[in-house]
Amino acid sequence: MTDPNAIQPSELDQLPDRDPEETAEWQASLDAVAKAAGPHRAAYLMRRTLERAEGNGIALPKLLETDYVNTIPTAAEPDLPGDPAMEARITAWNRWNAAAMVTRGAKYGVGGHIATFASAAWLYETGFNHFFKGKEADGSGDQLYIQGHASPGIYARAFLDGRLDEQHLDHFRRESGGNGLPSYPHPRRLPWLWEFPTVSMGLGPLSAIYQARFNRYLTNRGIKDVSASHVWAFLGDGEMDEPESTAALALASREGLDNLTFVINCNLQRLDGPVRANFKIVQELEAQFRGAGWNVIKTLWGNAWDELFRLDTTGALVRRLREVPDAQVQTYQTRDAAYIRQDFFGKDPALVEMAKLLSDDKILECFHFSRGGHEARKVYAAYKAAVEFKGAPTVILAQTVKGHTLGEGFASKNANHQMKKLSVDEFKTMRDLLELPISDAQFVDGVVPYGHPGADSPEVRYLQERRAALGGPAPARRVHPVAPLPAPAEKAFASFDKGSGSQNVATTMAFVRLIKDLVRDKETGKRWVPIVPDEARTFGMESLFPSLGIYSPKGQTYEPVDRDQLMYYKEAENGQILNEGITEAGSMADFIAASTSYATHGEAMIPFYIFYSMFGWQRTADQMWQLGDQLGRGFLVGATAGRTTLTGEGLQHADGHSPVIAATNPAALTYDPAFAYEVAAIVRDGIRRMYGEAAPGEDPNVFYYLTVYNEPLPQPAKPSGPGIDEGIVKGLYRFNTVESAGIRVAAANAPRIQLLGSGTAIHWVLKAQRMLAEEWGVAADVWSATSFTELRRDALEADAALLRGEERVPYVRQALHGAEGPVLAVSDYMRQVPDQIAQWVEQDWSSLGADGFGLSDTREDARRHFGVDAESVVVAALAQLARRGEVKATAVKEAREKYGL
Repeated sequence: MTDPNAIQPSELDQLPDRDPEETAEWQASLDAVAKAAGPHRAAYLMRRTLERAEGNGIALPKLLETDYVNTIPTAAEPDLPGDPAMEARITAWNRWNAAAMVTRGAKYGVGGHIATFASAAWLYETGFNHFFKGKEADGSGDQLYIQGHASPGIYARAFLDGRLDEQHLDHFRRESGGNGLPSYPHPRRLPWLWEFPTVSMGLGPLSAIYQARFNRYLTNRGIKDVSASHVWAFLGDGEMDEPESTAALALASREGLDNLTFVINCNLQRLDGPVRANFKIVQELEAQFRGAGWNVIKTLWGNAWDELFRLDTTGALVRRLREVPDAQVQTYQTRDAAYIRQDFFGKDPALVEMAKLLSDDKILECFHFSRGGHEARKVYAAYKAAVEFKGAPTVILAQTVKGHTLGEGFASKNANHQMKKLSVDEFKTMRDLLELPISDAQFVDGVVPYGHPGADSPEVRYLQERRAALGGPAPARRVHPVAPLPAPAEKAFASFDKGSGSQNVATTMAFVRLIKDLVRDKETGKRWVPIVPDEARTFGMESLFPSLGIYSPKGQTYEPVDRDQLMYYKEAENGQILNEGITEAGSMADFIAASTSYATHGEAMIPFYIFYSMFGWQRTADQMWQLGDQLGRGFLVGATAGRTTLTGEGLQHADGHSPVIAATNPAALTYDPAFAYEVAAIVRDGIRRMYGEAAPGEDPNVFYYLTVYNEPLPQPAKPSGPGIDEGIVKGLYRFNTVESAGIRVAAANAPRIQLLGSGTAIHWVLKAQRMLAEEWGVAADVWSATSFTELRRDALEADAALLRGEERVPYVRQALHGAEGPVLAVSDYMRQVPDQIAQWVEQDWSSLGADGFGLSDTREDARRHFGVDAESVVVAALAQLARRGEVKATAVKEAREKYGL
């Protein structure tokens, strides 16, 4: 028996049907074809029919687009649970305090944004009241990527909730006093509230996709079941112009990330004007996401439009909505009813007749106010459909008005992104519109007051009860009190101390061998997350494929072509390696998710991401700042490093500057190790500091950047004596003297020089040491400079301490104190890298480096080209000594001619 209260199919159709009987006949014909000839024949006929329609000029939505109407019709919307009136009052307080906070801060000239949250208020409030799970919920709660410019509204809600007070709000964008609020979501500045930094724009959506993917990775590997966690990314339609915003859409659909929802606030405006002035951004985004395999929900029109759609018996209204460009929709927002009657309705006779049935107030209600993103019931329906959809991620395209409720001076105005304050009269108009109990007397000396119904008010109790039911406050960041990870067995590191004997080993190979040993550790091995962008074989990592497996949610549905080989290509649902294909941006997003798992999920993971050093900092430095902002921990490894080491590849691959860029990031500890035992010592120290017992005053929220080389060379044994490990970690230690190296100096009372080499350059320095002694009678001591950047930072801290009246000597000065002769530093990078420490070296200083563009050639000829080979080091050392009068000036010319420089 048919339920008379059930929704009928016709009620689920937003579009008009003038002849249901004819429609039924067409549908029956399609059913008959599918039954008789199969679904493929039916699909073929449909495609051909659509092609004919397009060829005949019949206006139809493109295959990847639907009409410009709501995906979920009004009749199919579920009831809104809770107390809608109470939620409206809470939203009103949040709107008020967000605008008040920014306006009050305007007197300090610190800026702020009002219009974005005004448009998105219900998108957030509906989620906070009904969907966003807190940290006490199952799994790890939900992960919220808040749109950066909406942060005032999030602060306003935290104020209502009692997590912030008026002093905090009055220090919005004024952080130096200690009670300030950062302008945008920033975990490093407000680590108990914000989890994810979402400005720069575009990085939020990319990171959200890989966070959702990493959640599946943790669950599938058995680290932690976070299948109940949902990732929500709140974005702007203008933000979708950023290439990173859409870079990983196919990954999300390919892996079926139905634990992910994008909510795009389509207020049709970017920072300075319309997003798509002559087009329709919603339709463009729908096609883009549908084409990538996403589930798309459009929430465009509010309830006031229902009457208009009922009157649209010819489909003229739907056609007109589809053809009006976004900039004209913005214009309607600011014009009177007469203009709208003429420009919108006057284009079609059927719409002219429809407009006769509408009052001016009804027209203004529809075109000025009624948007799907401003109505809790419609937002709730979209969110519910999103979380219940299985098999693919969902994007919600919610249409709003930028500056909604802020008054006619704000709504839809091109300049509203830069408008930082409301006048007192505008606030009073807003108060009346929102029906807030704020009296004129509360505006003391023209200062807008904050509004709060009271800590024990029904609004606050309701808000807190809803959050308690959903697992606690949100957004929130929590670092769970977990025990430090046990240190891996010392054997893994100590095995490098004896050197490689006569075997040639590149430091890249040494690093990979170290990782192979560390992932076998019973305590911490499973926590390593190897990440590589389709270059694993270049870095010698293919041996990890069969033992660790490459992560794939589908496992391995095929027989690999190399299955009969020892190091075959193995994919597995619980695979440990993240092999991302050719995407440094995606790999960095992986790294960020893994490196912050200690806070997001209470599970410390140890990611290492190995990449062509040229394509790391140069290409994705913005994400490395995001990594530091998010307090990520782990190891970035720039392989095939150096300007002259990678033969044949040319300037596009020749990295002579990544340590320079890395030095600008305060969270990056940058190392350029020369030998395998140095790599081991640095990794061991990184594990201790980031995951074990950090020393007093050490910040564990750092990440390590190591450059490693593909030049196979004999690896020496670790020198004996005290302070070697300390020197490796701090950035400098004496590798040998000419005497300890057993090199005979050709002259008595030989002049002396200190040679500093970093990374692969130390091998040229060691050759130059022997040449100087045997051919020119100069004694040279060789130092390994593992980190010029860390030496500089230590020296800067020492300078700051001196200004505070504390006595402190920089480590580099301590290490070189008493070393005889001048100092010559040599690097396979720009001279700017070693020159970082020049001012703190008490000896005469000079340096050699590979400045300029790279080139294709042999290593020997490339080094001669840049003037950093052993012969060039000898000439530079003689020149430095000649300036001091310690060798004859003619020796420099003789050396140049001898070596053909």
